[in-house]
Amino acid sequence: MSRDGQWRPLAAIAEDFVTGSEIPPHHHDRAQLVHAVRGVMRVTTQHGIWVVPPGRGLWVPPRVTHEIRMRGTVEMRTVYLHRSVVPDAPAQCSVVHVTPLLRELLVRATAFPHPYPLGGAEERIASLILDELHMAGVAPLHLPTPHDPRLRRITDALLANPGDTRPLAAWGREVGATARTLARAFVSDTGMTFGAWRQQARLLHSLELLADGSPVTTVALDLGYEGPSAFIAMFRRALGTTPSRYFRTLPSETSPTREDGLRSTPRAEAR
Repeated sequence: MSRDGQWRPLAAIAEDFVTGSEIPPHHHDRAQLVHAVRGVMRVTTQHGIWVVPPGRGLWVPPRVTHEIRMRGTVEMRTVYLHRSVVPDAPAQCSVVHVTPLLRELLVRATAFPHPYPLGGAEERIASLILDELHMAGVAPLHLPTPHDPRLRRITDALLANPGDTRPLAAWGREVGATARTLARAFVSDTGMTFGAWRQQARLLHSLELLADGSPVTTVALDLGYEGPSAFIAMFRRALGTTPSRYFRTLPSETSPTREDGLRSTPRAEAR
């Protein structure tokens, strides 16, 4: 309830950050959609890591503790929503597609007075934002965090050096477990095989490097690929376009894994 005694379904703010800036762990009583019209954000919770490039936003449910790190100059545009206006939204964080229309609506909403007047353009724009959010497709940009301490040693090392190409047997010798045991644990704990988890880690790291302007060949070699062609093929399979086109392609022009909207969340996103 606002100070005029009338309820508003949402509020939006604009914040700009230099590269390397961090927002420490925190949570909000309202749900939020975190979007950057420029730059890349890495959002971390106890359940995993989400990388949010331009054209995407992160849905964060109420009271979920999260921290954000900026890669590149980030122009963040955030909308806070009362959960009652998005009752079917997932209970977990999810990266969603931000259409050009939704992006412009969010930018416009950040200029609203607080509280914004009812019965005019501001209320109509707020209604359109809610309509667009209900249709927002989920993007496969989540990396689940395992709980098994042996797996955490492996995943922490790979996050620090995504280009490490050692097979699971070699990691097993380091953490004191057989490759078979670790393979079963990865699927049980994260819902992903070891190979799929490592590839996803490389994909998310590549988005951050590309946002910094690193050449595709440099990114491919840094991530352990023998050359750019293998990296480009992986990137295209995951995100439906090539790395060089990704940041200049509108979200509606790519080929996301799912287009079910916030009402449905893939298993890998939900963990």
